[in-house]
Amino acid sequence: MARLPIVTLAIFVAVFAVSSFAQRQFQQQYFAQRPQVQSASQVPQQYQPTPSTTPRAYSGSCPEKNGRFPVPTQCDAYIECIDGVPEEKLCPEGLLFNPDARFNYPCGYPIDVNCDGRRSLQPPQPTEDCPHQFGYFKVGDSVNCGKFMNCADGKGYIFDCPEGLAFNAESYRCDWPDQVPDCDAEAYLGFRCPPPGEGIFAQGEIRYFRSPQDCQRYFICVDNSPRLQNCGEGNAFSEDINACDAAENVTGCEPAGSILDRGVGQVKLF
Repeated sequence: MARLPIVTLAIFVAVFAVSSFAQRQFQQQYFAQRPQVQSASQVPQQYQPTPSTTPRAYSGSCPEKNGRFPVPTQCDAYIECIDGVPEEKLCPEGLLFNPDARFNYPCGYPIDVNCDGRRSLQPPQPTEDCPHQFGYFKVGDSVNCGKFMNCADGKGYIFDCPEGLAFNAESYRCDWPDQVPDCDAEAYLGFRCPPPGEGIFAQGEIRYFRSPQDCQRYFICVDNSPRLQNCGEGNAFSEDINACDAAENVTGCEPAGSILDRGVGQVKLF
């Protein structure tokens, strides 16, 4: 795999760091909704490809004097008109012409483009890394759902979704694993929700269970499917209050070296 330039890598790291922090805050307050994670369909400016510079002859006329217009049968081709002179151009392979882009970059990812009536495409140009020159693609199988690859000019760059989320190839975003059709949420997260009726403070279909691996993490079961949550550093999930609390307040989760951890008994004040 190719290495991203340092500036670009820093941008992506910053975006996913912010997304991960925002996700934790969101999960604690609105656990039953989808996480607001940065969409993968945002392309860094330095990686926006240049459309084909080799125009093809076009026998038709321009609908307007200036502008870009779809080719009637092909979704990744378009007509560019400048001063009434038409030229047919191709989007980079893997991207499609978006008639709604207007004065912005004319080619976008398939998720953002409606190709009804324009089904033809240029032949794929796969590389050792990528199935197409441009695009976002899932990496792994139904048990390993948390990685995806961004292909730019045929070079693949692999990224991780925030903890507990899986890449959804249908929406180009990281989502709850149970919302991703080709992800086995239980196998991916390593947790199976107990049968309904077990657990603390059951509230309809929403149930809570501390992670068997550590105190900081816990699972909520939505429609009997697990979703991983993280209380954050220094905190733990308390089964007494059914929420995150400071680790020293949660029995069995006290930090090493604390009074409770040392087993100190009742202190005589007088």
